[in-house]
Amino acid sequence: MNAAPITAPMRFKVDGWEVGYGSAMDVDDLTMSQAVVELDVEVPEGLWKPVGATAAVAVPDAVLFVDGVRRIDARVWINEGDDTTATMGICASYAAGVVSCCAGRAEVVRPECKRGVFSAVSFAEDIETSAGVYEFCKVEERPPRPLPVVLSSALQEELARIEVETASTAREALAGGGIYDDLLIIDGPLRGREHLQRAVGYIKSHNRFYLPPELNAMVASMTAGQRTPVFRMGTTWNRHAWYLRLPCAAGAPWAGVVRVEANARLSADEVVALANLTQTVLPRYASAEYKDARAPQNLYPIAGLEKNLRHRLGDQQFVYRALRKAAHST
Repeated sequence: MNAAPITAPMRFKVDGWEVGYGSAMDVDDLTMSQAVVELDVEVPEGLWKPVGATAAVAVPDAVLFVDGVRRIDARVWINEGDDTTATMGICASYAAGVVSCCAGRAEVVRPECKRGVFSAVSFAEDIETSAGVYEFCKVEERPPRPLPVVLSSALQEELARIEVETASTAREALAGGGIYDDLLIIDGPLRGREHLQRAVGYIKSHNRFYLPPELNAMVASMTAGQRTPVFRMGTTWNRHAWYLRLPCAAGAPWAGVVRVEANARLSADEVVALANLTQTVLPRYASAEYKDARAPQNLYPIAGLEKNLRHRLGDQQFVYRALRKAAHST
């Protein structure tokens, strides 16, 4: 009688992010990007290997974290002369703010909260409600893009605009106190904010591969605190980028990996210095699994700022009822 073969138990690891947040790596949509990638910005492609942290990097006097939140409160239909013809719009609440980490203290600096009605109807007006005024924001239709997509994009562009405003305001406040040495961390891509000095975009999750397979494998091999060499990529816009692994428990191959973006106009020396700086600064703010479902990528200052800003948007049901009441009174 032949003995049954002895097999080792299946080995597996659990993704650190809670299922409700998806995954840090979106495997359903993960494809190879069509971006044009230049790999020899910092070192030649053949010399690529994980880059360890540099001990000599000086930490800035202040680290600023910029983020914004948005919420569609209601979809509305704006009549065009009679009750038989109407165009869809959205009423949305959105807010942006900055967390300033300076001299051992962290505080939210001058957050801004707004409400807007986004519509392609030229004669639309502000909507006054008991929850506040929804300011009219004219949106240009862009066929063949569906109108709902155009409206959502317009809302995102407006949110990005006030993110830039709050970042500039925060820096002015620091300068008034004599602090000019800072680093600006923008939660999300840098696009549209490239003109901001000493700024990087911070991308927590991945739905595209930008590197060849063998270099993606190198990313998966990085240990906490290591980064890739800087590379340059171009799609509809150009930027420098690098991957960095934050400290975290062992898990999926890309657990704790974030992508950082910087202005494409920086020289090689300037962008490498910026990459070294983020390698020193960002791990200090990485969240822990027992405190955050999106650890470690959801940095503590960003998580706290999001919570603060969502509170400022107000209760969604109250706001929705206020819109319904305003609609019935017209």
